[in-house]
Amino acid sequence: MDDMKIFTGRAHPELAKKVSDYLGIPMGRALMGNFPDGEISCKIDEDIRGRDVFIIQPTCPPVNDNIMELLVMIDSCMRASADRITAVIPYFGYARQDRKDEGRVPITAKLVANMITRAGTSRVLAMDLHAAQIQGFFDIPVDHLYAAPVIDDFIKQMNFTDDELVVVSPDEGSIKRALAHMVRLGGSLAIIDKRRSSAEKTKQAHVIGGQIEGRVALIFDDMISTGGSICGAAQVMREAGARKIYLAATHGLLVGGAIELLQKTPIDGLLLTDTIPLPQGKRIANLSIISVAPLLGEAIKRIHRNESVSRLFG
Repeated sequence: MDDMKIFTGRAHPELAKKVSDYLGIPMGRALMGNFPDGEISCKIDEDIRGRDVFIIQPTCPPVNDNIMELLVMIDSCMRASADRITAVIPYFGYARQDRKDEGRVPITAKLVANMITRAGTSRVLAMDLHAAQIQGFFDIPVDHLYAAPVIDDFIKQMNFTDDELVVVSPDEGSIKRALAHMVRLGGSLAIIDKRRSSAEKTKQAHVIGGQIEGRVALIFDDMISTGGSICGAAQVMREAGARKIYLAATHGLLVGGAIELLQKTPIDGLLLTDTIPLPQGKRIANLSIISVAPLLGEAIKRIHRNESVSRLFG
C-alpha cells in the first residue's frame, strides 16, 4: 500500500493514528494552523502526486471549524495532484438538517455535501449517518459504515443470556436499528412511544411490547446529543422494573446539559464509540469507549484495493 496516504485534521488525530496503526502505514505529514485573524492554514508536507489519499476528519463540535478545515485539506490535496481523495467522516455534522420540516429553512446537510464534493473529493466514507438518504445528497460515491456489529460484539462479552435481554428502541424512528441489534444479540423488543413538545424537549409516554420486569434493558440510538431522549427512555425502563439498563450510541456528542443528565439517570453503563473525541470532562462513571478504528481501517483498505465494502457486514 505504498501509494496510499492517510492524513488527519485537528478534529480527532487520536482516531486517525489508530487507523494508521491498524493499516501499518505512517501518518501523512500535514502542517495545520491558523493565521492571526483565525483563517485556517494547511500545507501537505510530502509528495502525494498520483497517490490515493484518505483524510480522516469527523465534523464534530466545533462543527464549522472542522468542516472548513476538511475543505481546506481536500483543496490542498487536489492542488497537489493526488490521484484520488476520500473524505473519511466518522461523524457527519449537520446531518439532522436533512429536510424542510417547515417553510423558509435550509437543507444544510445537502449544502455541506455539495461543498465537500465541489472541493475536489472523489468519494466519502461515513459512519452511522443520522438519515440514510444523506448518501444521496452527494454526487460522488458514498460508503456507509455501521458501528452496530462492533457495539454488539462488546455487549456479547458481558455474557447476558437470551431470555434476560430486552432491546429497546427509544422512539418509533429507531425501530429498524433496534431490530437489527436484537437479531444479533437475541432477547425481545420494546418500543418507547416518544412525544416531542419542541425541538429540544421530548416526553416518553408509553412502552410498547417486551417484558421489562427483571430484564436487562439495552437502549440503542445513533447519537446522544443533549441526552433528553435516551435518558427519558432509561427512566421509563427503570419505572417498568428493568434490573439493569445500558445505553449505547455510535456518536457521543454530549452537548448542553448531557453530562449532568446522564449522571442523574439510573443506568448501569454507557457505551460509546470513538467517532468523536471525548475529553476527560465528558467522561462519566460506567462509560466504555469502543474503538471503530479497525472497522474504518478495513474499509479504507478495501476502498484502496477496489474491493467490496458492503461485505464487511455480510
